[in-house]
Amino acid sequence: MIPKFFRGTLWTRHSLISHRVRFFSTCVPESDEASFGCYSVILPEEPFVWGVSHIVPRTVPSGIRQPSYARTLAKDKPTLHAIRSGQSRGPYEDDSRIRLGSEEETKLRASSKLARKVREYAGTLVRPGVTTNTIDAAIHEFIVARGAYPSPLLYSGFPRSCCTSVNNVAAHGIPDDRPLQDGDIINIDITVYLDGYHGDTSQTFLVGTVDEPGRELVSMTNAALQAGIDVCEPGRPFNAIGHAIHALVRNTTYSVCNALSGHGIGRVFHQPPWIYHTLNDEPGVMRPGHCFTIEPCIVQGSNPRIWIFPDGWTASTENCARSAQAEHMVLITETGAEVLTL
Repeated sequence: MIPKFFRGTLWTRHSLISHRVRFFSTCVPESDEASFGCYSVILPEEPFVWGVSHIVPRTVPSGIRQPSYARTLAKDKPTLHAIRSGQSRGPYEDDSRIRLGSEEETKLRASSKLARKVREYAGTLVRPGVTTNTIDAAIHEFIVARGAYPSPLLYSGFPRSCCTSVNNVAAHGIPDDRPLQDGDIINIDITVYLDGYHGDTSQTFLVGTVDEPGRELVSMTNAALQAGIDVCEPGRPFNAIGHAIHALVRNTTYSVCNALSGHGIGRVFHQPPWIYHTLNDEPGVMRPGHCFTIEPCIVQGSNPRIWIFPDGWTASTENCARSAQAEHMVLITETGAEVLTL
């Protein structure tokens, strides 16, 4: 599927209506619109193609250990969006704590280290003219060459090995054949499955020469991630992360997407604790051995709502404002917190 792209300022009046998708943008005041900058707006190609069954997944060598969902794909599993937004809740055997100093920790650190290497490699691939499908193919080969499995592949039917979210796409963009354009921003979300443990991280990269509003958005996103990390320590409530990010963003021209959340990670891709990046009353306290992701999605303007493309995965901001996301894995230790994917 090759989406349509439109070069110019933010669309302020348009609608996409069908029997399965309904989208209305909000009229943005001209002063706010101008501050959003100039960039390509991403919309699904017409005529719409529902789902992703037409996309052929990449193959993984049989000798590489695969997660259970890749071996037996259940049709009734929730989408990655549903799980990452906290809409799917288990059942789970535990709260994702690992035994510090054990083989569990060693394996978790190894998967996290590989995820970081893949993220850094992904950044070297980003340049004008390269397609996200080419990036995905290179990332796939990089991961399997190191004896790991690309976790997004076949997760609830997701057809690619990473998520590539460009400009107004907030999350879960499916790599396709559209070339990146000078001035784009792209989030590449990486997860690897190595020796029974997942490592998860992402970053928003600049494509060529990006305008000032785009660069500032990415900078604010990285600052929001760091604000969340800074409050992590044993005994702190999980909701302190959302409160810290809220305090940073509340008096700015940005908003935080509340449809996406961080999550516990380890042997399972997504599990409790759920990490919300806005003000929340989520229960629970950080304890030694907890490992989870923090991954705030920051949006230009005051409308953080999203809508889903007909493919069932790609999540765009409602008014097509740009968004950016950054993600790290955090391990709570006896004395503090350690960022495993840094």
